[in-house]
Amino acid sequence: MIHYSDEAIIEGLRLRSDFIIRYIYQTDYPMIRYLVMSNSGSDEDAEDIFQDSLIVIYKKIKTHSLDLNSSFHTYLYSVSRNLWLQKLTELRKIRVQLVELENFAALPESEVAELHTENLEKMRLYHQHFLTLNADCQKVLLMFMKNISLRQIADEMGYKTEKYAKTRKYLCKEELKKKIINDPKCHKFLSDD
Repeated sequence: MIHYSDEAIIEGLRLRSDFIIRYIYQTDYPMIRYLVMSNSGSDEDAEDIFQDSLIVIYKKIKTHSLDLNSSFHTYLYSVSRNLWLQKLTELRKIRVQLVELENFAALPESEVAELHTENLEKMRLYHQHFLTLNADCQKVLLMFMKNISLRQIADEMGYKTEKYAKTRKYLCKEELKKKIINDPKCHKFLSDD
């Protein structure tokens, strides 16, 4: 494989050269993927972070604000690392919010009236997205919130193993998280912290 200088890579990005972009993917993506995957991320997260990093660098190149004090590869890694740390911080906040929302959902109606307006908004947001899940996911998550064992959930849902029940619960919860995270109303609650 031919190796390109930092100047050639930056000029290639400035010109949006498919060849240079492929070269960067070949040389740097595995390193970024390892960074993300070894820090609680998925393949999809790694791809997103890599692309977002290239966009950040491209914008800096276009505005002549790129200050390269290290090799391009080190710089790309640094940008990716910072973006992933920001994303992890956001995800942690969202997980805390989801736990709160799950607790609100489990409250008896008599206690709901005593909640503050913001808490009611959070609960409505949770319920709104919960209701968009398919019936199986709703049922699995409701049983989980009621502390029903994985064995009972597997039996009730007709799953062969507890492990599959756990996987379904995880996938349903992740789907719900994604729906809530992608709702602009969710960010209002996150920015309050």
